[in-house]
Amino acid sequence: MTLIMGVLNVTPDSFSDGGLWLEPDAAIAHGLELAAQGADLVDVGGESTRPGALRVEPDEERKRVVPVIRELASRGVTVSVDTLNASTARAAVEAGAAIINDVSGGLADAGMPDAVLDTGAQYVVMHWRGRLDAGDSRAVYRHTVAEVRAELSARVTDLLQRGVDPAKLILDPGLGFSKNAGHNWQVLAGLHEIETLGYPVLIGASRKRFLGALLPEGAPVEDRDSPTAVISALAAQAGAWAVRVHDVPSTRIALDVVRAWQAGSDE
Repeated sequence: MTLIMGVLNVTPDSFSDGGLWLEPDAAIAHGLELAAQGADLVDVGGESTRPGALRVEPDEERKRVVPVIRELASRGVTVSVDTLNASTARAAVEAGAAIINDVSGGLADAGMPDAVLDTGAQYVVMHWRGRLDAGDSRAVYRHTVAEVRAELSARVTDLLQRGVDPAKLILDPGLGFSKNAGHNWQVLAGLHEIETLGYPVLIGASRKRFLGALLPEGAPVEDRDSPTAVISALAAQAGAWAVRVHDVPSTRIALDVVRAWQAGSDE
């Protein structure tokens, strides 16, 4: 059963919802709403990773996310923390987060593997070639899926050598990170190749720029929720462990359709 990870950006500058949930009470209310809508997990982040976003000091990041995580966890919500920083990861797990979602796969902060070891949290390892820039200068591949798979495998090997429990690892091929639209579609079409590494796979396509190319020019970012839901359904059919989305209801319906379809096939 593919899980839904609802996105909760406690930031002023995220690309699609920056500033909406910056105040703790608003963030907590939205996190509870995501769970009520059917999110199995709520992913709380305090630093935007969009191209050109300014770095946030870990102290400020923790001020944004820790109170929200603590309150959501206390109300029975399963929470992940979206962070590059080991200190934030540690504080988040102490506050109740069950998963550390690191878009750098441990490359941005050398202390992250030890944080994973010490906390015992599950760890999302994303394919990452560095922070995004406006020109996608790192988006160069000869064989996209094979290279993404190999680079993820190298990160896994390094983490295992550091002592991380393989049962704690989840892989994310990093749609939109150092990838253009063509690369993203190639990764999605080749998802089975990523899955041959033997770990659960998280797919995060929600509202990303490559989906905007499918819509009329100037369409609002929320219109990307429909193609996101379709990708969620296709990812579920391909065996994804979870999908990370901004709009939970549309993906909830899409995954319910997949389950009903599969149930009909089983009968």
